[in-house]
Amino acid sequence: MELILQTLVNSLYASSYLALVAVGLVLIFGVMGVVNFAHGELYMAGAYAVFFLYAQQQMDFFLAVALGLVFVGMLGLLMERALFRPLRGNPLGGLIASIGFLLVLQAAATLTFGVKKRPVTAPTQEVLTFMEGVVLPWPRVYVVLVSVTLLTALWLFLKRTRFGWALRACAQDPEAAALQGISMNQTARLAMFIGAALAGVAGALTAPLVEPEPIMGHGVIVSAFIIIIVGGVGSLSGAVLAAVLYALVKTFVTTYADGVLADIVGLLLMLVVLVVKPTGLFGVRDRA
Repeated sequence: MELILQTLVNSLYASSYLALVAVGLVLIFGVMGVVNFAHGELYMAGAYAVFFLYAQQQMDFFLAVALGLVFVGMLGLLMERALFRPLRGNPLGGLIASIGFLLVLQAAATLTFGVKKRPVTAPTQEVLTFMEGVVLPWPRVYVVLVSVTLLTALWLFLKRTRFGWALRACAQDPEAAALQGISMNQTARLAMFIGAALAGVAGALTAPLVEPEPIMGHGVIVSAFIIIIVGGVGSLSGAVLAAVLYALVKTFVTTYADGVLADIVGLLLMLVVLVVKPTGLFGVRDRA
């Protein structure tokens, strides 16, 4: 029973940062219609930002996380202006451009920090004890708390603010939104900044737990794509719930078997959902 409860607690941590990455990817795709393959490298950039600011420059951990969020958000703005805006209406071109930017970020990380993993000391070694034998280290608690806070703030932003309404309108019907005077450039910049920042803060928060390296974005982006397909492409709430389901399944398989089998089971989960419900758990079939 203790092992089951501990595994559930571990899956809560995993689902938290994966939800941040997946929601950011869904937001970018929904508003801009671009499949951003460099999203995993934005996660990597956030982790390296904390390594540089916190581990090397001795900055406060949470200040380093906040600056990492801003830094990766600015990278998102650069991508939107230099890559995606000139290729608007060309999804394949945007996809290829994002792959190119992925390689640029990997090369920049390798040249700057090397190819080896860079350990980051956790800001605290204390643990949160739920019961005897079931614990969660505070660095993982930080990931859960910040993720819940940011996802709640994003939900309120999209539901209660004019900019949030504009993002939702552009995601649902760009042409109708443009006829209502909504600027596509402005909403694209906002979506790209928020989506990139969410990936960046996920990487920043998990830097002490995963040890940054140039290729760390590969596994994350694969998981994120599985999550958004299972949840339903374009559904933010579906991405969050699918992240919980995916992390739960993968954590249990990893605990009771091994990580390779867990990756296979994760892919099988996606295949089963696509067979049963091709649009994903919360996707809506296009009636056009």
